[in-house]
Amino acid sequence: MTEEKSKEGLENVVVAESAISTIDGLKGELRYRGYSISELAQQSDFTEVAWLLWTGELPTHAEYEELDRKLKSARALPPELSFLVQGLASRTEPMAALRTIVSAMSASDSSPANDAKSAFAAAIRMTALLPTAIAAYARARAGKSMVDPDSELDHAANFLFMLRGERPQQKEGQILDSCLVLHAEHGFNASTFSARVTASTLSDIYSAVTSAVGTLKGPLHGGANTAVMQMLLEIGSKDKVEAYLDTAFREKRRIMGFGHRVYKVDDPRGTILKEHCHELAQMKDETLWAELSDAVASALKKRKDLILNVDFYSAATYYYLGIEPDCYTCIFAIARMPGWTAHVLEQYANNRLIRPRSKAVGPGPRAFVARDDRG
Repeated sequence: MTEEKSKEGLENVVVAESAISTIDGLKGELRYRGYSISELAQQSDFTEVAWLLWTGELPTHAEYEELDRKLKSARALPPELSFLVQGLASRTEPMAALRTIVSAMSASDSSPANDAKSAFAAAIRMTALLPTAIAAYARARAGKSMVDPDSELDHAANFLFMLRGERPQQKEGQILDSCLVLHAEHGFNASTFSARVTASTLSDIYSAVTSAVGTLKGPLHGGANTAVMQMLLEIGSKDKVEAYLDTAFREKRRIMGFGHRVYKVDDPRGTILKEHCHELAQMKDETLWAELSDAVASALKKRKDLILNVDFYSAATYYYLGIEPDCYTCIFAIARMPGWTAHVLEQYANNRLIRPRSKAVGPGPRAFVARDDRG
């Protein structure tokens, strides 16, 4: 019998085939259904990309208009969800609240949500509802009343409107939309894989996405850009960067926003986010956070030659947009909803229960000893 070999963290283990995205970590390329992430982030929009991830093709004009209509008509929170959000806001941190909210979304959906038709409808519904729920949570936590969605605004701009209570500038909406596109899908990452494992049991899509949110909540997956912003706020000025890094390295602290399991060169999404960060800095006439981000990135490049990932410049970008740092991972969830649900739909379409094995390293056969004889 050949010896079983384990692979810690399933690194480089291919567990399934997927047509949704491709990643070339050596070249620094990410493609959704064959389309370059750079082209999509600069020329497409989140609604169009959601359709692409779900169906495999860019929408026709009629398909786009129909999806846009469905998303806008599904934005309003059902009364029971609104009540839940208000209750969670005063006692629960953002990602724990989000996990509960996503699970509760199923309460007002009577479909099985584990077949192609009903699951697709649920995917559209969750994509529409999540920004409303997060904005309502953030406002309730701050003691502010909920802002109803605006059907004249697109997905990203409407979220900023519901969050801040005033219509964003057009450029702000465009930049957040691009950020959502950049985060919409990324292969078999931890949260996506957990969603597929749940879906493989033929549990409903709400349960699968709840699994994904619970996985994203872990600090080794989501939350890196929150840590980046906390670092920038702690440093405070460019002349303190070197001293901060000296202390961080001496105390063996991990600097978030750098390094990646897959990419061996700079993450292509990070380069685009750097541009967005500087655009917002100039627009708002507040360059500190963009310049400080540059200073940290430059200093780390000289010290460790670490590669930039998607989290680093998204931190200051979201800060310029008026999003609280502890809600950054919730923005990740808004963006990733089409990706998660596309993977669930793909799993349902060609399902096989995901049931890996483990290598046994525990005790060998032992004889049972009665309790009275154990001393």
